[in-house]
Amino acid sequence: MNDNSIVARIKSPQELKNLSEDELKTLCGEIREIIVSVVAKNGGHLASNLGAVELTVALHRVFNNENDSLVWDVGHQSYTHKILTGRLEEIYSIRTENGISGFPKRSESPHDAFNVGHSSTSVSAAYGIAVGKQLSGDDSSTVAIIGDGAFTGGLAFEGMNNAGKFKKNFIIVLNDNKMSISRNVGALARYLGGIRMNPKYLHLKTKVETALSKLPILGTPIRNLLKRSKSRVRNLVYKRTLFDDLGFAYYGPVDGHDIPALEKALKAAKSVSRPVLVHVVTTKGKGYSFAENDPKSFHGLGGFDIDTGEKISSRRDFSGVFGDNLSNMADENKKICAITAAMSTGTGLVGFSKRHKDRFFDVGIAEEHAVTFACGLAVEGMIPVFAVYSTFLQRSVDQIIHDAAMQKLHIILAIDRAGVVGTDGETHQGVFDVALLNPVPNVKIYSPCYFDELELALYSAIDDDGVVAIRYPRGGQPYKPLDYDCTSAPFDIYGDKSSKVLLVTYGRLFANACRALDALGKEGKGFCILKLNRIKPIDIEAIKAAEKYKSILFFEEGMKTGGVGQSFLCMLKQRGYAGRLSIRAIDDEFVSQAEVERSLEILGLDEKSMAESVLSELSEV
Repeated sequence: MNDNSIVARIKSPQELKNLSEDELKTLCGEIREIIVSVVAKNGGHLASNLGAVELTVALHRVFNNENDSLVWDVGHQSYTHKILTGRLEEIYSIRTENGISGFPKRSESPHDAFNVGHSSTSVSAAYGIAVGKQLSGDDSSTVAIIGDGAFTGGLAFEGMNNAGKFKKNFIIVLNDNKMSISRNVGALARYLGGIRMNPKYLHLKTKVETALSKLPILGTPIRNLLKRSKSRVRNLVYKRTLFDDLGFAYYGPVDGHDIPALEKALKAAKSVSRPVLVHVVTTKGKGYSFAENDPKSFHGLGGFDIDTGEKISSRRDFSGVFGDNLSNMADENKKICAITAAMSTGTGLVGFSKRHKDRFFDVGIAEEHAVTFACGLAVEGMIPVFAVYSTFLQRSVDQIIHDAAMQKLHIILAIDRAGVVGTDGETHQGVFDVALLNPVPNVKIYSPCYFDELELALYSAIDDDGVVAIRYPRGGQPYKPLDYDCTSAPFDIYGDKSSKVLLVTYGRLFANACRALDALGKEGKGFCILKLNRIKPIDIEAIKAAEKYKSILFFEEGMKTGGVGQSFLCMLKQRGYAGRLSIRAIDDEFVSQAEVERSLEILGLDEKSMAESVLSELSEV
């Protein structure tokens, strides 16, 4: 973007207020060009950000971001916000190592009111901020900006249910880019909408009601009559909304690409001392034809060619292998059902949804509901498979424990994006699922490294009982030695069995261990690898096999506390093992954004770190 552009002149949101309507249109075009360019190179969330450009500009023109709080839900809409709050230069580093986050982050900017990455949190967080302000005597505004997708999450409604009783101004902006809420039609509806969003009308109405209430005898009855009449007229035209019932004044729908209309609605919402929901309708992918025509594919993606819209990487991945295998199994087994929480594309279930439409269930962004719904299916003899990213599975731990494991119900958790995921950063790393599930009774966990092993694990899970989790990484199949054959056994041993050093690992890290083995083999040194295919429960025969070695190194792409390594070493100690033991895992820290291989290197889980650890042990035993 050249120095003469309007966006280059914007150093703070305050400067937006001096721009003309024509300049604002130009600015929005410039911002869209930047977003498309940045996401094409770095990956990220495209369609949702393109749809929220005018809305973000309007928000920053109406509210003072130095005092008012804008709480973005998920952060899929926040790139324009970052650009307008002094991060234009940094936007080109988004989602890269040491660059800015792809999501709002308080440590990154004072303009980011709340850290996000998972959906449906904005209403609860913003309401907490609003109440905190009230308690400290701060009368600045608080706004939650939430998309219609995130609005399917139950937490959003829990927040609204609580916030509806607030006696001060509190604003929710619902960015509806799929028309999930019906548009009111007709000239009278538009007329009443205009009146209801007129600050002068709202102030006059309040004054009239206050004055009438003070009149002796007639005040209250007349006021109540006027209120009933107004509600009846409005209900005839608008129909009463859910938001009204939850205690929110409802303004809208508003054209989300019309800045003057947006500003009018937001100023009206800002002027009243009660909770308000502003319903904004936008076009996802606005301004980039490929994203407008296919917003689902252009929601979150890696790099792509700007001119053609073609993705740079289209290799076969674990998600696709899982989806294909599950669809094939469902052809033969009519009890198999697939569940997704608004992630059918990401989890590889698009094909299943077409081939087995009656047994495919997209429950929206509602992971807790998904698990308990699966339990209900299991009660009736179905075999439900819930495909979910590891980072989002965290939300359903209570349901896994209480509804599934305690009842010994047979459900399958297909945990995608397990382990380090890369540039999405801290909020999306799939490194907690093992530590969360490991202590839960009646749960089995498989962790395949290769496509064939994923298929074998899926077959085992279908035929098993209780809660069965299969966790697999993001992306394609890692390095596989030519002489290695996949097995459905709980564990496998590979490498130099005569060595005194044993490296134990599971999942994708087995590939790194094999590379380390190859590297040391060129130096005439070797070690043995014990590969766990089923990581819970650990097969006692695996422990017995490990006892033969004088030094055992455990490498784990997950949290050390509560992880498999601790369980494995504890079992060894209980059997009296007296050799050397060590665990290399993620130790009490969140994993920052970086490419996957770089993250593994930083964590000491790459092949070089493994080789160095083995060499150190070989010199000691």
